[in-house]
Amino acid sequence: MMTAVPLRDFFRNPEKSHFRISPDGKHIAFLAPFENRKNIFVQAHGSTTAKRLTSVTDRDIAGFFWKGNDKLLYVRDFGGDENYHIFLAHLDGSSEKDLTPFPNVQASVIDDLEDDDTHIIFSMNQRNAQLFDVYRLNLATGEHTLIAENPGGVIGWLTDHDGKLRIGIQTDGVNKHVLYRASERDNFTPIVSTSFKDSFTPQCFTFDNKALYALSNIGRDKLALVRFNPETQQEEEVLFEHHEVDASGVSYSRRRKVLTAVSYTLWKSERHFLDNETKAIIEQLSAQLPNVEFSIPSHTRDESIWIVETRSDRSPSTSYLYDTKTNRLEKLADHAPWLNPDDLCEMKPIHYTSRDGLRLHGYLTLPKDVEPKNLPVVVNPHGGPWWRDTWGFQPHVQFLANRGYAVLQMNFRGSIGYGKKFWECSFKEWGGKMQDDITDGVHWLINQGIADKDRIAIFGGSYGGYAVLAGLTFTPDLYACGIDFCGVSNLFTFLQSIPPYWKPMLEMMYEMVGNPETEKDLLTARSPIFHVDKIKVPLLVAQGAKDPRVKIDESNQIVEALQKRGVAVEYIVKENEGHGFQNEENRIEFYEKMEQFLATHLAKP
Repeated sequence: MMTAVPLRDFFRNPEKSHFRISPDGKHIAFLAPFENRKNIFVQAHGSTTAKRLTSVTDRDIAGFFWKGNDKLLYVRDFGGDENYHIFLAHLDGSSEKDLTPFPNVQASVIDDLEDDDTHIIFSMNQRNAQLFDVYRLNLATGEHTLIAENPGGVIGWLTDHDGKLRIGIQTDGVNKHVLYRASERDNFTPIVSTSFKDSFTPQCFTFDNKALYALSNIGRDKLALVRFNPETQQEEEVLFEHHEVDASGVSYSRRRKVLTAVSYTLWKSERHFLDNETKAIIEQLSAQLPNVEFSIPSHTRDESIWIVETRSDRSPSTSYLYDTKTNRLEKLADHAPWLNPDDLCEMKPIHYTSRDGLRLHGYLTLPKDVEPKNLPVVVNPHGGPWWRDTWGFQPHVQFLANRGYAVLQMNFRGSIGYGKKFWECSFKEWGGKMQDDITDGVHWLINQGIADKDRIAIFGGSYGGYAVLAGLTFTPDLYACGIDFCGVSNLFTFLQSIPPYWKPMLEMMYEMVGNPETEKDLLTARSPIFHVDKIKVPLLVAQGAKDPRVKIDESNQIVEALQKRGVAVEYIVKENEGHGFQNEENRIEFYEKMEQFLATHLAKP
């Protein structure tokens, strides 16, 4: 019999997580709960006694990194508004400081300047809410100096290996330009110009700072890793491409000045090695960590000691310390030691064919110790929508499977990683062919005999929440109930209310979703709010009041319309949350409501 795991154990904050080692290897920092919020703790390497450095009680620290051996920088927002600020904390526990203490401003680190213990380079939209300028910040004085003023439409920046700002990514909404300068004394000039449908994304400079390594699908369907000469504006070499999926990232050794590996995802994450020394180390490490994926989020400055973080479908992360010279692996902590992988469920890859002939990939998680026939099902389309589901531990999936539900996740058309054509065929198909792909997955599961056609729910967040509303609206007989987490209900109001820093991409959104001025009929047909009379099954809605992406009005509209019609709808609003529920107590409350809701509406007749 399957062991019933307490709900709280899936959704409580990790006991310890986000381990990072200091550049000299003498200290290890990590996040752990303090008054139910993730805070930074630090311990000496080799010690088991940790000291808390921060005391944030209203919002989790979202992430941090070492700055030299005696300082840490961390980022956090305020109640979910996504206006992240950069804070400084000292190893000795002396006073913390907000380094970007400006109202309604979002800041992000561009370059941590690993070899400079006093400065970082960051961007901030203080001058204009739509534009991010670039500054050099002196941690000793708190002074920030303008490096580059955004000329308009620049949505990303890149430094070279010496910390010089050399690249800007500019968009007018439908066209992209890669801006380049040979030095910080020169002006930026475009070296690559494409429509937004083509992608050229610089990853880093070559180690002489003269050429670029970039992920590019110009002239090809899949993203490949290429070497590009900015002076001649020519692609010089293709270092890696895969015939099925996009290359998704590149890693390198700063110390040895070599590229080490390219990453890509089939049903699991894979590496293609570009460096034999790295390959040998990773193979030694893999032999000690079978049947898991792992990443290296941190290492000492000499790269001899790594933090290694594992993950699998049936266990949250475990962090290790790995000595690359001795091949010694030391366990630091299980992030959620209260979860036993043997109690959890396998996440298996599936594929099916859409009604118009597309091969679609996804994942199916079945409850343990139950015959996979006529099961209650929760269909879980991902958010984005230009994102994708991957293999690995997902607490909501494991929770649902532990409660006896099969969980179906699919990478519908538009999901990233499968090439340009697969992405483009999602344009203006919100609620259309994208929704058909979800529906076809449900029918595939019914035809397999796995799903009980009368006990199918749909649950999703963000775009996945839109897909919930579209599913209940456009296929009203398919689902027994729905759970919408911060989903779009009205494409007109959604496009009108996007954050100011998304404005440069608005024309692109019009081309991908629809133009509210010239395509009113399309957006009306695809907006669930205008077809709310079709919804006839119970709905649970959850929303963060400070959500800057999908404003609370999106949920208010659909809830009010259903209440007027007398359709059963439960509504959870959290004033201290944004796009999703980050605070532990809110997560737990939401999933408690979900458990009760599904038990009621997917019960056997």
